[in-house]
Amino acid sequence: MQDYPTEAQVLRDRVILITGPGSGLGRAVALGCAAQGATVILLGRSLRKLERLYDEIEQAGYPQPAIYPMNLEGATPKDYAELATRLGEAFGRLDGLLHNAAMLEALTPMVHYNPELWYRIMQVNLNAPFLLTRSVLELLNKAQEASVVFTTDRVAQEGRAYWGAYAASKGGIETLMRVLANELEANTMIRVNAIDPGPTQTSLRTRAYPAANPANWATPESLVKYYLYLLGSDSHGLTGHIIRAQDKPSQVKLTAASTAS
Repeated sequence: MQDYPTEAQVLRDRVILITGPGSGLGRAVALGCAAQGATVILLGRSLRKLERLYDEIEQAGYPQPAIYPMNLEGATPKDYAELATRLGEAFGRLDGLLHNAAMLEALTPMVHYNPELWYRIMQVNLNAPFLLTRSVLELLNKAQEASVVFTTDRVAQEGRAYWGAYAASKGGIETLMRVLANELEANTMIRVNAIDPGPTQTSLRTRAYPAANPANWATPESLVKYYLYLLGSDSHGLTGHIIRAQDKPSQVKLTAASTAS
């Protein structure tokens, strides 16, 4: 994966929906997908950030993107159904879906965890990816091949203290990803995987580790290649797996070469 992509325009003519593209990894991946020929649909809550990214993509000469403002924390099933209808009318299909948006807020012991905060984090990190994926499955099925990519975190496996709803939601994401992969593998051309980006220079990571040196973390731009790989046709046949982007290269290669059992 070191030199991926080896060919230009690996996402040419693909329509890819990305949540949380306003900053950090979402922004970097959106720019990377657009640079590789994709029409990116930017879904986020901050219209100002979406418009800024929209302008940057256009000024670079990449395919014209689309903006869809939505606050995942308060979105209802009806909102997702309306989104699917509008995407169908505008594009007719969906080739890729990246669930990047996430919420952490603070690291808190369970005994002090605010129930309202728990519900809010679960809504953004777990319920929203379920509702969004469910609403656009028909559009994904209309693509020649389609890819759904979830974002996870190693804390889901470790059950790390104080990570509360965030860790629990990421554990749910990994299970949701595998359930969908197994359901869709037999009779669709939709593959479903997840990426654990590892320690990355994002606002979420800074909030979790305010005293750490961000220079020791990967830049979002250095991780874009893994998202391009999963969203493009080079990962055809790969489904039901997690790529740990900052594992040793041999481990990443082994994971990426596997298929769902």
